[in-house]
Amino acid sequence: MTAVQSKGVARIRAAFEKAKSEGRAAFIPFMTAGYPSAAAFPALADDLLARADLLEVGLPYSDPLGDGPTIQRASEQALADGTSTRRTIELVKELRTRHDKPIVIMTYVNPIYAVGPRKFMELAQEAGVDGLILPDLPPDQDLEIADLAAEHGIAVTFLIAPTSTPERIKLVAEACTGFLYAVSVTGVTGAREGTALGEVPAMLELARQHTDVPIAVGFGVKDAQTAHQVANLADGVVVGSAFINAVREGHDVPALAKSLADGCVR
Repeated sequence: MTAVQSKGVARIRAAFEKAKSEGRAAFIPFMTAGYPSAAAFPALADDLLARADLLEVGLPYSDPLGDGPTIQRASEQALADGTSTRRTIELVKELRTRHDKPIVIMTYVNPIYAVGPRKFMELAQEAGVDGLILPDLPPDQDLEIADLAAEHGIAVTFLIAPTSTPERIKLVAEACTGFLYAVSVTGVTGAREGTALGEVPAMLELARQHTDVPIAVGFGVKDAQTAHQVANLADGVVVGSAFINAVREGHDVPALAKSLADGCVR
């Protein structure tokens, strides 16, 4: 791996290591690019980055498989407001002028192919994207995207879930270069009543047998209490729908970010 290829990986690993050294899990807020509007998104992202260890930017997509109703509605609104794949990358590029923290894009495969895999990676590298989260890409099904990402210094993250077999967990864990994303529940994203973490410890233990990349857990984290529960199990805590809901309902997003970041302390 060349120095260029390791850039995204190095920045992501450093963020997780810093959080660990401070006795906490990495805090990873998610926000849909261009939500609630293209004009308002940068300031909202600034608020999240003030507390985040990594920022996950969702690329709006009309046919998501893993997103629940909350994020789906945010994506629909962002798309209607003109936030395209290229515009999403431009928004990250704007954030990169102000922030050194890792920024990763969560995207499905089709938007990458709509732009062209090589062109997408070129634009992402130029914008300062550190990694990609690819929820609908089995790592053994499309080696081109992972290879191009590595060529452009961009880490890749794949997902496992409680329904993943031991063989799939091994395959996915070994393919991740940034961090591994473990879904806490069977289903789609969205804040839930309570937190069903019963199957998570065994899933993480198995994954750790096959990789040394950090493991972040998402889906269903909505407040400091649930963030703390996840932080005691995982290296990182991903929070998405709670922030979309806060924006839609006019709540104090910086205050929510502080509360959730505080909840990541072990």
